[in-house]
Amino acid sequence: MTERNFQIEHIPAVLYGDAAEKAYLFVHGQCGCKEEGLAFAEIACPSGYQVLAIDLPEHGERKGEKDRFNPWTAVPELKTVFAYMKSRWSEIGVRANSIGAHFSMLALGGEELHKALFVSPIVDMERLICDMMGWAGVTEDILRRQGEISTDFGQTLSWHYLCWAREHPLSVWSHPTVILYAERDNLTTMKTIKTFAHAHAASLTICDQGEHWFHTPGQLAFLRNWEEMHA
Repeated sequence: MTERNFQIEHIPAVLYGDAAEKAYLFVHGQCGCKEEGLAFAEIACPSGYQVLAIDLPEHGERKGEKDRFNPWTAVPELKTVFAYMKSRWSEIGVRANSIGAHFSMLALGGEELHKALFVSPIVDMERLICDMMGWAGVTEDILRRQGEISTDFGQTLSWHYLCWAREHPLSVWSHPTVILYAERDNLTTMKTIKTFAHAHAASLTICDQGEHWFHTPGQLAFLRNWEEMHA
């Protein structure tokens, strides 16, 4: 399988697969990188697709740069990447993980997509931030006054981020969508994902005993089988 590294404006990208009419955009989640797209490309490329994967801010080749891993930075970048893709492929899908799926829905809701494959998607950012505030024992008043608060579970709570999430809910999303959700996902509740899937007519597959981050041999095998069914 061919592999080409290049940049779309300033965004590091890798393109997997031989020339084709169809392509998937692969969007990693937090702590991910564009190279994660290889495993999906091994499934999608033999079916006539290419796979384009990118590094979002603070990830992969972009660790240490000034741009931050947040929606007001990532969403415009995804729009730029998708504009590049539209000029080169006649049919485009998206395969995204976790918060990468959230960013993708914010960026591509008004675009024409063949299909969306989401793994452990964040579908209600306001709810997630409020949940994390509860875990940290932080009230809205405290967060508003302090602006940002570091937590002992590795996330930084941000008043600006909470306000942004409230002003930009996921409302426009009507693309054919299939979701893989883990039964033990600690970031999105079963009720939340089922409500989202029903509202957006998305197909929902639940991995019993799975976790938000698919990483055990059994979870990865389940993920690969799911991708083979839907890519």
